Amino acid sequence: MTIQFNPNEDMHEQFRYYNSQQAIQRFPFPFPEDSYMYSVNIEPAISKPGTIFEHWFDIDEHYVTEMNERGLTLEQDPKRCIVMPHMLQASWDFLAMVMEHYSKDYPEYFQLDKQGNHWHWTNLPLNIDQQFIFGDTATLPMHPFEFISRQFQGDVAILDQRDGDLFMDAGMITGPADWSLNFDAGMSFKQWHAPVPQLAHNLGVFDRALKFLLNIQVGQPYRRLNWTMTVNPRMDTSSETYHLWGHERGLVTAENAGHMLHLRVELQMMPRLAPSNALLFSIRTYLISLNDLCTNPAWAQRLHRVIRDLPEPIADYKGISEYREPLVQWLSQFDSDKN
Repeated sequence: MTIQFNPNEDMHEQFRYYNSQQAIQRFPFPFPEDSYMYSVNIEPAISKPGTIFEHWFDIDEHYVTEMNERGLTLEQDPKRCIVMPHMLQASWDFLAMVMEHYSKDYPEYFQLDKQGNHWHWTNLPLNIDQQFIFGDTATLPMHPFEFISRQFQGDVAILDQRDGDLFMDAGMITGPADWSLNFDAGMSFKQWHAPVPQLAHNLGVFDRALKFLLNIQVGQPYRRLNWTMTVNPRMDTSSETYHLWGHERGLVTAENAGHMLHLRVELQMMPRLAPSNALLFSIRTYLISLNDLCTNPAWAQRLHRVIRDLPEPIADYKGISEYREPLVQWLSQFDSDKN
């Protein structure tokens, strides 16, 4: 698989960001029907060649851009990376999983040579060449979790499993959809999902989802898609930076919605780490402008109907209520059924 990494992209301030035709075609459009209701929608992570589901961890043309953005965000706010002391084994498990999958799935860009515990890792897109002893933190330039997370496309949390629950005890979150790792770190599964509408008061849904996640086995990962919308192609829409992007919601009109608004889709991957038995929760975010998305007539029509008929609590939770009216007006041009 040949990847043409986009040069000179910027996901803040100037917003120089674009999707190639290939990226548009493989975008994970998240709506199988003309209406949407929040659901768990978990499925086995079975490979689908030629799609973003081909490999466990998808790499695309925005890889270098997003890694550069991660570095800038960490410079401004180091607390976007949190690792509790008891998560060291899980951190090494995560490092091994990423290196092994990246080198196997994208050998043109990543190489891993293992001679016992002596490992040699090469990341060509980021110009990283690192020899180290697996399990010896002193042989890496930083904590193993941060080292590999700075090279992993997508946000990541590692959930410690204990006392019949999951706890967010490690994370690298530089591109969240209006939440904060610093706030959620250490929380249990139910605690960090409490704001989700129509689930917050349905403990049965939480109980079933948690029971399912607790029973995910090594080598049998699951995945799901989640979505929201973002004004401008801004990856970092964290709670901490709301003062930078929150006002942008009021700038959307029926005239500029096509280039200002971006559908934001998260591919959430959940494999079990061994030997720590922690659960990895990776969040690979895809952005597409509505102008690009609506080059697909079927997507344009369906998105109009989904947004038009979205229940108000979900619209509020997704953060689109403020510009929903001009958005629906703009999308209506692609749908013969405008009522």
